[in-house]
Formats: sequence, structure tokens, C-alpha cells
Amino acid sequence: MKNLLSWLCLWALWMCAACTSKPSGGAFIDKLQPAPLNGGFAMTDHWIWGSSVIKGEDGKYHIFSDMWEKSLGFGAWVTNTEIVHGVSDSPTGPYYYSDMALTRRDPKYFDGCSVFNPRVIEWDGIYYLFYVGTTYDFPVPEPGVKWEEDWFERAWMNKRIGVAKSKSLYGPWERMDHPVLEPRPGHWDASITSNPSPVVNPETGKILLMYKSSPKNSQPPLLLGVAEADHPLGEYHRLSDEPIFRFDTEENLSNDVEDPFVWWADGHYELIMKDRFGHICGEDGGGIHATSPDGIHWTLSDPVKAYSRTILWEDGTTTLQANFERPFILFENGKPAYLFAATGRGPAPWNFESTWTMVIPLR
Repeated sequence: MKNLLSWLCLWALWMCAACTSKPSGGAFIDKLQPAPLNGGFAMTDHWIWGSSVIKGEDGKYHIFSDMWEKSLGFGAWVTNTEIVHGVSDSPTGPYYYSDMALTRRDPKYFDGCSVFNPRVIEWDGIYYLFYVGTTYDFPVPEPGVKWEEDWFERAWMNKRIGVAKSKSLYGPWERMDHPVLEPRPGHWDASITSNPSPVVNPETGKILLMYKSSPKNSQPPLLLGVAEADHPLGEYHRLSDEPIFRFDTEENLSNDVEDPFVWWADGHYELIMKDRFGHICGEDGGGIHATSPDGIHWTLSDPVKAYSRTILWEDGTTTLQANFERPFILFENGKPAYLFAATGRGPAPWNFESTWTMVIPLR
């Protein structure tokens, strides 16, 4: 009887973990409103990708974005990216160039050659810029230079999460000499630490940091983990030895996700993230919504779909964007108010004519 009761308890826990929940305040996808045609952030001669937005003490809205020269080709994001700072009087933009927040430095540093994936938070009167940096031992690619076959993977495998701090959103930003989170050889996150999504828990004052990694290299599955610290600069301790989501199978390693954005709402965590191949939400590159009481145990929402690559614009037209990535939510009065995402114009995914950060107001 005791064994039977134990088995029933385990079964009940498994069923609870496997179930879906109704998101608080209704389905996230129902909050999306028509997107402004001239909103967001773009630069004519540069690729612009994932962004983070924050309202400053000056009353203006500040965007931090990936930026690299268009002449290098889109694939140079891993080797040549720097982080640009733009400003707007309106949360929807358009945002205009202000300055360079972070650039490459000596290759001896973990972030010496390329910096990208910014996320900015304010903590105790100081701004903290989370980002990914990489370095490598080959020449920094230039326009017209032929890439060696292994350059991308060599740079990708050196990705590490760093944090810089500043008293002002205009800088200067003080960078650390070492990453705040390293890979763990022999574990699921043995390759890299990347795609940081930090959130302050207002009940504990601690920083929850979600990150991306993989067991071996840039090939699927890409997996997500969580760490925690008492201060944005660390020291960070992983909350689980295992990834917080596991959709991949032996038959299909491509059941995976990336680009999480995490926030705190009414006593629990919520997130949206990219369904890379559409096996969870039903749309290749669409978004997923989930909730968690502790940042470790997550439940997919019902409905699970958070956003689509099909965009309704303010003039009533719709387009199917080749990509809709690196989602970020700007909050107003403690509520999700604007969804930002990296997108591009082109005939197919990754075959871009131009890229920019777009914005969608939320109900």
C-alpha cells in the first residue's frame, strides 16, 4: 500500500508539472495591438538586432541594441557586433543614435572582439547592462575578407555573459574583466553562457538570471537555465543542475527554445520566448508564454502562443516577418506596455535586405 501511495503521489506531481495554466490577465497574444509603421530603431548602413529599452531619469526612453556594419553581411553578428545606445521622447520611437555603449576591446578579455544581446536594469540607483561577449584568435573580419569555415563556430563557442555598470544611461560603462557565469564542462551547459534575461525579485531583492547554453556546440538542442545572485554583479549560483525546459527528444533535437524574456508579476515569474522550429506553439519562430512560482518549475500557458511572425500594422495591413526575435517588454506603471523584437525585411529567414527593432503596443 505504501508503495502504491508513493507511486500515486509521484504521478500527481508529474501531471501537475505537465499541465498548462491560464495566464494571469488573459492570453498574452491577445494583448498585442497594431504596430506603428515608423516605430522602433533602425540605422541605414548597419544591421540592428536585439534590443533592451528603459525609461531614464531624463524622461526619455533609451534603447540599447546590437549593431554591426551592413557591408560585413548579417552573419558577422558573432564576430563584429557592438552595442549602440539610442534615445526617443516616445516609447514607440522612432529612436535616434546617441552614442556607443560598448565596443570591442583587447582580445585578451572574454568580450574583447564582439558584444551583443543587451539587457539593462536599474538596481539601487545604478544601471547594469547585461550582455554577451566573445573573443577569438583570428583577425577581426572586414568587408571583402573571405571567412574561414570554422570562424563562426570558434567565436560562438567563446560566448560568455558579462555585466557593465554606470550611473548614467549615457555612460561611461564600467566593464568587468571576467564573465559573471561560466559554462560547466560535462553538464548540459558545457558550451557557452548566452542570452541573459535578468529580473529583480521584489520580495527577496535577489537577481534571477535566465541564460542559454547547449551540451556541445551551436547545434540543437539549445537549452535554458537559471541562476541567482544577491547583486547584479554576482556571485551567481545555479538554481538547478538541469535545464528548466526540455522539449527535445532523441528523434528530434530541434524541439528547442531560446531568447527568453522574464519578468515578475503578482507574486510569480512569467516569460515569453522563441519557439525555434514551431514544435511547441505551432509556428516556426513564434512565441511561447509560461509562468513559474520560483523561476525553476515552469508551466506552459493555455493558450501557449505568445506572439506571431504575422504582424498587424497600424494602417490595417499585415505582413509575415521573416524573423521576430529577442523579445523584450517595456513596463509602464508596473504593467507590460510595449513588446520590442528584432525583425528584418527579406525574402526568407536570415536572407535580409535590412533589419531593425520593431515595437508593438500592448493592451
